[in-house]
Order: sequence, then C-alpha cells, then structure tokens
Amino acid sequence: MKPVLPHAQLDWDDQGRPRSRVFDDVYFSDQSGLEETRYVFLEQNRLAERFAALPAHGRLVIGETGFGTGLNFLCAWQLFEQHAVAGARLHFVSVEKYPLSPADLQRALALWPQLKSLADQLLTHYVAIHQGFQRLILGNGRVTLTLLIGDALEQLPQLDAQIDAWFLDGFAPAKNPDMWTAELFVELARLAAPGSTISTFTSTGWVRRLLNAAGFKMKRTPGIGHKWEILRGEFVGWPQDVAPPAPDKPWFARPAPLTGERRALVIGAGLAGCASAASLAARGWQVSLLERHADVAQEASGNPQGVLYLKLSAHGTALSQLIVSGFGYTRRLLETLQRGSDWDDCGVLQLAFNTKEAERHAQLATAFPEDLVHWLDQPQAEIQAGVGLSHGGLYYPEGGWVHPPALCQAQAAQPNIELLKHHEALELRKVEGQWQALAGDRVLASAPVVVLAGAAEIKRFAHSAELPLKRIRGQITRLPQTTESQTLRTVVCAEGYVAPARLGEHTLGASFDFTSDDLTPTTAEHLGNLAMLEEISGDLVARLHINDLPAETLEGRAAFRCTSPDYLPIVGPLADREAFAQVYAALSKDARQVPDIACPWLDGLYVNSGHGSRGLITAPLSGELLAAWLDNEPLPLPRGVAEACHPNRFALRTLIRGK
Repeated sequence: MKPVLPHAQLDWDDQGRPRSRVFDDVYFSDQSGLEETRYVFLEQNRLAERFAALPAHGRLVIGETGFGTGLNFLCAWQLFEQHAVAGARLHFVSVEKYPLSPADLQRALALWPQLKSLADQLLTHYVAIHQGFQRLILGNGRVTLTLLIGDALEQLPQLDAQIDAWFLDGFAPAKNPDMWTAELFVELARLAAPGSTISTFTSTGWVRRLLNAAGFKMKRTPGIGHKWEILRGEFVGWPQDVAPPAPDKPWFARPAPLTGERRALVIGAGLAGCASAASLAARGWQVSLLERHADVAQEASGNPQGVLYLKLSAHGTALSQLIVSGFGYTRRLLETLQRGSDWDDCGVLQLAFNTKEAERHAQLATAFPEDLVHWLDQPQAEIQAGVGLSHGGLYYPEGGWVHPPALCQAQAAQPNIELLKHHEALELRKVEGQWQALAGDRVLASAPVVVLAGAAEIKRFAHSAELPLKRIRGQITRLPQTTESQTLRTVVCAEGYVAPARLGEHTLGASFDFTSDDLTPTTAEHLGNLAMLEEISGDLVARLHINDLPAETLEGRAAFRCTSPDYLPIVGPLADREAFAQVYAALSKDARQVPDIACPWLDGLYVNSGHGSRGLITAPLSGELLAAWLDNEPLPLPRGVAEACHPNRFALRTLIRGK
C-alpha cells in the first residue's frame, strides 16, 4: 500500500481560480462554473422535479466521479433544500483521488458567496479526510456525503449502493483518460438503480459509445458556454454481452427492507447504543433507548477520558480500513461538542517502546500519509509531548482525547429519541411482528425493530447467546494535575496511555484482566497503571509527585470492555442460528458453494457490539452502518469491511470448519 498523495496539487490563476497541476486542467469553467454545474448536472438529471416528488421519508442518491471543489455537491444540496419536503433526505456519494486540502477548499469555495452557508458547513466537517470511505453528516442529518478517497477503479467496486443519478465529472477525457474507461462505466452500471439518469460535460464520441455499451442510453444535447454539446442519458439495463456482477452471498445480502412503522428499541445506552439511536433518529425513526442505569454511559463508555487511538496495519486489512473511516467519522462528530471539557485534538503519540514496535512503526509511517501519521524521533517526541520520554514514536496529529459521556449525551439528546432509564431488559420475545423487551412479566417497551447494543450483556438473550463476545476488565486511575504536569501537551501511549488533564485530572490506564468479574477498583491495578506510566515517562511520574500519593488513596473506576475473537465489532442483522446451519449445511462439505437460498433472518433484530477498547472510533460509524442496513441506503464502509463485521461470519466459520 503506497501512501496516496495526501492532497491535490493546485495552481491559482489571477482570478483566484484553481487548476490541477497533475492534470493541467481547470476545476470549473472560467465563464460560469455555477451555471454550468446547474445546467449540466442538475437540469439534465431533472433534479428539481425529482427532489419535489420525494415523500417525507424518501431519499435520492446521487453518485459522482470527481468531487473536486465540491461545487456540484453544494449546488445539488442547495436545490434539495429549495424543493424537498421536510423529512426527505439526500445521499451524495463522490469518489476523489486527490482531495483538496482544507485551506485550498476554503479558498476555492470563497469564489461562490451564494453558496456560503452550505460551504461553511462542509468546511467545518471537512477534517480527517483520509484514504477510503469517509462519511460526513450535514444539514442537521438530512444530507449525507460519503467521500470515497482513492482511485475510482479501486473505490467504486467496494461500494454497496443504488445510485439514482450519476454526475460524470472529473478532468477532461484528453487530460485524464483513466477516469473515462469501459471498466469504470461498467461499475456505474452495476451501481445504477433502475431508471438511473446520468449526465456529463463532455460529448466525446468514444465516451458516448462506451457508456451505451455499459447499458446507458446516451444522447447528445445542446451545451452551455463554450461547450457546443454535452451528454445525458439513462440506465436501460445490464448489457447482454457483459457478464453480470456476481450476486451477493445470501448470508451477507440485505434483509428485505421493513415496511410499516419506523419505530425501534435500542438496548444499552453506551457509545454503540447512543450512536445507533442517533443514526436512526436522524432518518425519522422513533427510538426508545433502554438503559438499566440512571443515565447514559455508565459502564465502559463512562471513563472520564478515552483516546482517539488508531492501531493501524500497513496491509490495508478490514480492521485498518474500518479504523481510518471510523476515526474520521468520530473526529467530525466532535466538532459539535465543547472543546476543552468534552474533547481535545491535542494529538496522540504512540511510543516505539521495543524493537518490534519500532519496526511496525517504520512500516506504518511509510504506508500512510503524513497528515494522518508520521514518525517523531526521541528528541522530537519529547518536544511534542512536553515531558521527558525515552523513545520516539508515531504521532497522530488529528487524534486526541474525548470525554465519552459527553458524546453519548449529545447523541441521546437528538429529537425522536426517548431515553428510558432504569429499564433493564432481561428477555426478548417477538409477538405479532413486535419485539418486546421484558423484565420478568413486565413489558418494558416494544417495536418492530430492536438493536442490541449492551456489550457482552446481549448474550443473555436467546437469539444472540451464541455470539462469541468476551468481557475484559479494565481499570483506569485518576491523577490530580500538578503545576509541573501541565506541560503534558499530547496523549502518550505505550502499553497504556496517559492524557493531558481534563478539569484538573489526568486519566491513566487501562489495565487488562481477563479473569476478574469484580468491578471494585483495586490498589494492585492502580499500582500496575503507575508502573505503565513509569514506562511511558519517568519524568511525568516525577512531575505528578506520585511518591507523595499513598497507593490506597488513588481513585479510578473499572469497567468491562467487550471484544470478539477477530477484534472486529459485530454489527448488522441477526439470523436464526439453527435454521442457518440447516439451510447452508452444504457449506460444511464444500465452502465454495453459494446456495441460492435466502438467509433465515430474525426480522428486525440487529446488533452493534464487540468494540473492545476502540469503541470511540468504531461504534459511532457502526451506528451509520446499522441505519444503512435498515433503510436500504449506501453503506458507509466498503462492502468487504461490512461483511467482515457481519454477525453471520461466526455461524459461517462454524459450518465451514465443521465445528
């Protein structure tokens, strides 16, 4: 995996317009980019009338090749705001190999004062835009922008979506022929919804012929400005002489979308539950959020400081892709919280505390762009951290710490969510199409959809008892800030972590105990945390006057992380385990078989759990993934990553391995 050029390389003309140095081409017409966008993309795709025709919970999905300055997106969003009814939603999916840097994007969008209110929202959320799928939520949840950062022919095949209108943009075919190929047009056809429309500013004959061959019926239409003609068309069906795409494996296919009332129960109000509730509520679902404690975030999500911590792999694994996408999503969510008390983007320094770590760090530093992660040697690391260190390490400049309860509270406070405190569901049953959460004989709440987000506690329910979730006890230690410890400027991690103070206290942690079921904090584990701190920075130990603190007076809290055997979360729809084993029994003899039998889903039952110590990074985006499964929307992650997190992966492995 070679590091992508992080950003577009631009030159600016004397009118302040951007030009790509790589492709030697302009981003928009020098006559009127705005009018051209509206004519070529909005008018030819009949977007005004299609937005006006959307019902209250309807949506339109636009796909684009070449995000560029975001001009097409902002114009489509503006038109959507003008014509769509309240409750309708816009999904915009755009692929971009060389995203603009935030400063360049701001400079380019300043050319369009009439789009300023929307451009400002985009710019606020345009942070942590890295390789892969990056989801931005705009317009108070009505507008979803999914950027696919990377080469179009690497990113689009991973997309699971149905596109209603295509904007075929990008630099001119003569300047950027890779963007105008038969392979790419076949991908557009694979993703096209029935009756999908398409338009482009070019009228080049070979582009038209290739699009026709891919199943689009294209025609030339009068152009605008110095374009005599442009192309528009619609998808008429998969071409007969092209092999059709392989169908989804039935155990990873989407369950039939639920029709009827949009009500859901979410059980558990930690990071996963609050995120699931917020993503559904933004889509107009009425959500009952059940929490057994007196408030949200009382268990593993209740630590005073959690770290936006990226344990990446240089090999582009599913987990690494999930982490980069999830980190970006969470980092953008935090822009709505209070910096300083709720979160701080002070950066995260991961020390290379032994030879093996140092080798791993060297690989990562070459595999990812510098604005995501870069190497600091020991003197540089010390300057960055503000305390003495004996090692260098990897520095994540956009990372930092978060107060997880603040994120949970903000998400649970969204409209359409009712928080039901002191509601402990002990049993689940389905009666006449409604899932009921019960405590003894008492029905606590019911709805056609339920999301199990209560970490390992979801094993108490018969339908999810087989999920291989395990609990790991972790204890943090709270240390009072001293005058000298105020120099700590960044989160520093080795085997554990220490964060700059929040409200006068540093958080230090966290222990790993696979055997204890007792959540009473122990002096032994506080001492273990202090030993970890000694490994991170002996200097910081001295600055905190640790030796003046009697061990038995140390304070902290313990909670259970919940993890799965492959360290990926478990997110998605649940199937009936016994019926699954019967229906797909053939796999135990030949794993390559794909029986053409629909998966025996437990209709309306979903899970969001198993986030381990990475919940801040993976749980919020997993809420979006669940909502996409439920509302039949574009997935916020590559298809392969969604499958790697799917609950059915375990039943499948059991069958194939014959256990």
